[in-house]
Amino acid sequence: MKTSVRILATTALVAASLAAPAVAQDKGYIGIAMPTKSSARWISDGESMVRQFEEAGYTADLQYAEDDIPNQLAQIENMITKGVDVLVIAAIDGTTLSNALANAAAMDIDVIAYDRLIRDSENVDYYATFDNFQVGVQQANTLVEGLEERFPDQKPWNVELFGGSPDDNNAYFFYDGAMSVLQPLIDAGDIVIPSGQMGMDTVGTLRWDGSVAQARMDNLLSANYTDKTVHGVLSPYDGLSIGIISSLSGVGYGSGDMEMPIVTGQDAEIPSIKAILRGDQYSTIFKDTRELAGVTVGMVDAIVEGGEPPINDTSTYDNGVKVVPSYLLEPVPVTAENWEDVLLGSNYYTRDQIE
Repeated sequence: MKTSVRILATTALVAASLAAPAVAQDKGYIGIAMPTKSSARWISDGESMVRQFEEAGYTADLQYAEDDIPNQLAQIENMITKGVDVLVIAAIDGTTLSNALANAAAMDIDVIAYDRLIRDSENVDYYATFDNFQVGVQQANTLVEGLEERFPDQKPWNVELFGGSPDDNNAYFFYDGAMSVLQPLIDAGDIVIPSGQMGMDTVGTLRWDGSVAQARMDNLLSANYTDKTVHGVLSPYDGLSIGIISSLSGVGYGSGDMEMPIVTGQDAEIPSIKAILRGDQYSTIFKDTRELAGVTVGMVDAIVEGGEPPINDTSTYDNGVKVVPSYLLEPVPVTAENWEDVLLGSNYYTRDQIE
């Protein structure tokens, strides 16, 4: 939003607050476009943002598109028409929003990409996210840690790789971060990939769909493991992990003398925390959505007030048109050893939710 427009808007808001002193001043109208309610993570993000925006004095319009791209486009266009001051968008497909964002720019509406980078548009002003390359590094580190702990004398370890949705830019950062750890071990012969399936073009899982991951794991097992044992599976997201574990359990892993392979994850969703406590999943990555919502609110505050939002990265996230100024938060790996300190200690969950 241009400075002159901000001044007029601020003046109007002050006048309104003076006319009706019993009502809290409305600092602005924020449109929040989320991808789906099928993941507990996105529900938590939406709830955290609405709560923190409203506490800061904003009106928040939260919409979920249920992984339907035309639906999300229509929701964003509707928010533009209604005159939001800032758009916060977690895109379903980060390459499909160029026209909508051009319309937002024409209305002087700033755009914050939320956790998923919006690609191929110059009209992305800021990006609030976690250090996604580091997420992948942590996933791979916990995978190797688990392999050393559970299968110390069974090198080379048989590992299969899963990637996130190819239309989500984050999926490539997760994969590349993980491979920065795993590739040297593959080159050294400590890890082998019996299926030979590597690279995001091969291992990606469209829309982060757990049933797709389960079906692929079924196929990997039947084609490559009739006479081998799976030792580990790199999974980038808890929803995929649950599907992978279901496939593994279906052929006997986790029962009798067949130890469950080391399976990673991300987002610290409750079913996966329970799976970690059962020993079915080894690790997940915790990304505190309350902190990300707080960073986003801080960005909006700065934009509305005509200042510069907090930024700590100006080089990593090139969306194909520009490097988007970003704020990166640190993720935290979670295992059976530290889940209480990380998740209960931060009041993210209560014990009753997990046990």
